[in-house]
Amino acid sequence: MAKEPAHAFAPMLKTFKTASGKSGKYWSLKELAKKFPNVDKLPVSIRIVLESVLRNCDGQKVTAEHVEQLANWAPNAERTEEIPFVVTRVVLQDFTGVPLLADLAAMRSVTAALGKSPKTIEPLVPVDLVVDHSVMVDHYGTPKALDLNMKLEFQRNNERYQFMKWGMQAFDTFGVVPPGFGIVHQVNLEYFARGVYKSANDKGDAPVYYPDSLVGTDSHTTMINGIGVVGWGVGGIEAEAAMLGQPVYFLTPDVVGFELTGKLREGVTATDLVLYVTSILRSEKVVGKFVEFFGPGAASIAVPDRATIGNMAPEYGATMGFFPVDEMTLAYFKGTGRTDAEVERFEAYYKAQGLFGMPAPGELNYTKVVRLDLGSVTPSLAGPKRPQDRIDLGDLSTRFAELYSKPIEANGFNLPAGTLKTRHPLPDDGGAAAEQDAAAPAPGAPRTAVEMVANRSTREAAHVGETAPKSPSGKVTIGNGDVLIAAITSCTNTSNPSVLLAAGLLAKKAVEAGLTVKPHVKTSLAPGSRIVTEYLEKAGLLPYLEKLGFYLAGYGCTTCIGNAGDLAPEINEAITKNNLVGAAVLSGNRNFEARIHPNLKANFLASPPLVVAYAIAGNVMVDLMTQPVGKGRKGQDVYLGDIWPSAREIDENLRYAMNAKAFRKNYDQIKDNPGKLWSSIKGTTGQVYDWPESTYIAEPPFFEGFKMEPQAADAGFTGARIMALFGDSITTDHISPAGSIKESSPAGIWLKANGVSKADFNSYGSRRGNHEVMMRGTFANVRIKNLMIPAAPDGSREEGGVTLFQPGGEKMPIYDAAMKYIGQDVPTIVFGGEEYGTGSSRDWAAKGTQLLGIKAVVARSFERIHRANLVGMGVLPLQFRGADSWESLGLAGDEKIDVVIGGELKPQMDVKLVVHRADGGQQEVAVRLRIDTPIEVDYYKHGGILPFVLRQLLAEA
Repeated sequence: MAKEPAHAFAPMLKTFKTASGKSGKYWSLKELAKKFPNVDKLPVSIRIVLESVLRNCDGQKVTAEHVEQLANWAPNAERTEEIPFVVTRVVLQDFTGVPLLADLAAMRSVTAALGKSPKTIEPLVPVDLVVDHSVMVDHYGTPKALDLNMKLEFQRNNERYQFMKWGMQAFDTFGVVPPGFGIVHQVNLEYFARGVYKSANDKGDAPVYYPDSLVGTDSHTTMINGIGVVGWGVGGIEAEAAMLGQPVYFLTPDVVGFELTGKLREGVTATDLVLYVTSILRSEKVVGKFVEFFGPGAASIAVPDRATIGNMAPEYGATMGFFPVDEMTLAYFKGTGRTDAEVERFEAYYKAQGLFGMPAPGELNYTKVVRLDLGSVTPSLAGPKRPQDRIDLGDLSTRFAELYSKPIEANGFNLPAGTLKTRHPLPDDGGAAAEQDAAAPAPGAPRTAVEMVANRSTREAAHVGETAPKSPSGKVTIGNGDVLIAAITSCTNTSNPSVLLAAGLLAKKAVEAGLTVKPHVKTSLAPGSRIVTEYLEKAGLLPYLEKLGFYLAGYGCTTCIGNAGDLAPEINEAITKNNLVGAAVLSGNRNFEARIHPNLKANFLASPPLVVAYAIAGNVMVDLMTQPVGKGRKGQDVYLGDIWPSAREIDENLRYAMNAKAFRKNYDQIKDNPGKLWSSIKGTTGQVYDWPESTYIAEPPFFEGFKMEPQAADAGFTGARIMALFGDSITTDHISPAGSIKESSPAGIWLKANGVSKADFNSYGSRRGNHEVMMRGTFANVRIKNLMIPAAPDGSREEGGVTLFQPGGEKMPIYDAAMKYIGQDVPTIVFGGEEYGTGSSRDWAAKGTQLLGIKAVVARSFERIHRANLVGMGVLPLQFRGADSWESLGLAGDEKIDVVIGGELKPQMDVKLVVHRADGGQQEVAVRLRIDTPIEVDYYKHGGILPFVLRQLLAEA
């Protein structure tokens, strides 16, 4: 046998001891600093990445040069080198995890067809999938909501869950946390993360330990940064490569230091701080950069608050929002049930590495330093369409009124100012609800608003039906700014004890004051972990939330991912008939157009206590800083200050939130007691999936005609037609929706043709395992605006995924046009503005783009994950230079486009765009190729990252 080459940095392997005398080995960064003195001044996040590069230096995928380059990281150097980062583990949520599992299953099918062992395709690192995105808020405002919603979830998703069960038995390192335990990022914080790890194959007396690190198939994976773990969100296609032994490649990043000083004022929440940080950093343009928090203010912030800030990294655009490990991190590990041995090893390792403790100002080198005095933070919300658009609480009412009549380009709603306060009566006939209740199967059919009013007085301990806004005739009315959804939801805040206890305390004070929730408000509580309801119960606060309608609806992402469920039929009718701007207030991190509910145009992110307050106020035009929240029992005005909990009251209840025994008991049930519904799911067995007929799971087409040698192809193309012209901030929600499926859409038509009734459509997110649905859903968001369609006389723009097919200009759905262009062998191209692909790490936004035959996307700038995903699917991302844009080129949509690549494909080279106009004119412009690294060139040449990885694995088998 050939002898393994010596490690290039073998002398850096040292030994550390824990407080109880246990030994372990580690790759010493302090020792490396003797050779590269710069190491001691590197940001903590860079040093953790450097440890992985050092440890995995094998002379092939990771070379000594890689170690040297990163050890010599300079704060403001040109970023041309790529880092091969080998992660410790991978986490998945079910919306992204199911298509990833489908890709792995397809790779096994190809492998078996080529006569090789299916086990060639096997994750080489631990992979954990948490089912948290599938529960919908069909039932709410009732003690039975959780049980009813979970039963519906299992009915709808049986085929998906069977597929997951197959994956659990087929792959050795693939585990699933069943529905009902919590949100992936909270489970990651409370359970998966172990501080430091050792290889499963390392059986020595002093094994080699190394820091936790990961990538996850959800952009909010960055929540784990709050406990000092380096990790971020990637698309499923990148995660698959990481699972199968590929390093995660990325350009050496800038690191922005964020210095925090002072302390938060009374009445200010972690959510308010997060919205400040998001607004500041989005304006600092930190896309593709690490953000590392430091200073005395950062040291004073509780770990759940740090995690809340880390969670929002995708909203401020950074790769990470990182907090170093310190004493508060250790306390969090102890309080959440990690063993004494794990905590002891974690502390000893980080101290041995010189990575322990919050850095002081001036201690480390950063590319740039941004500062915030915590004392300057005020109560805030964000919206109505983007998470970075922070609004002071006292300005929301006037801001909403301004936006109501502002043009769309100014983030407004472009409606006549005179109609702002017009109200419309709802029908008082509850017959529609009776009809729906009788029309099985529709167990989750929404009740009418009037029925909700009638029932609230009789619901168990509900007390919630003071009076809704009424017209002179006495009918319930609805108007602009009405809060129609109030949801304590999402990973960002429903894992944070301080803000959840604040919501419970506010609810208690509100109920005691005699306040009630307006009947048109759909209320829900969807915690990030089962631990949350346990501490709310122990604190005696859950009954008060329930009395205001905030009954437990599920443990999952719910409203924030678009699983809010529907509104009452007559509310939907009133909104569409009268073009109303209804509002949602949610404790989430995403509020993009049509994400929360297709009929709600204004969506505001807020802390959980503010969600409760706005549910009581009933309309976002109530100024909670100066006007009453509502009327109390004796008709007296009750103000927000009267019911807002003090910091002392919150602190007194925090003792209920950290109970190590409770955490251990809860997570032991994943294996011991996963629930009857999950245990009853029976999946197929075997090493190769048999692909039964299903509208949920289908064999993906990405490996059709697979050959070991990639097909040589010219990266450029000629005669492309323009599929769409988009403005700024086109999100992955716009490109690949996650919410409801419209019956008249191409996806809805396909489902009906395949025997699926509208009641069983489920959501786009739940059907990501079937490419037939997803390619039809690409660019099908009901709020997307293709600016190729001429504006109406009043300047308004048509919404929905339509285009003009050329030549001739016939208007049709983008999917239909794509199929016609593919049938004619005509390539297509999409143009966008700034921040193209912002939002969720949604690989289907890139997969769908590729399946529609789109060869390139040309934009002013790209969000990090979506750019990488486009390359990973073999689609060219091209970026305008300087002030150039499709508008400056005067594109109308009837042009033909050539993409000319001169010579060999190289990272970030200049590419020529040739515009052929309908009148025979021609124009050329240089654009930047956003294939950023050499490995991405290889991915592109292979037709994408998956064929590249599959060829590597098969060549080694």
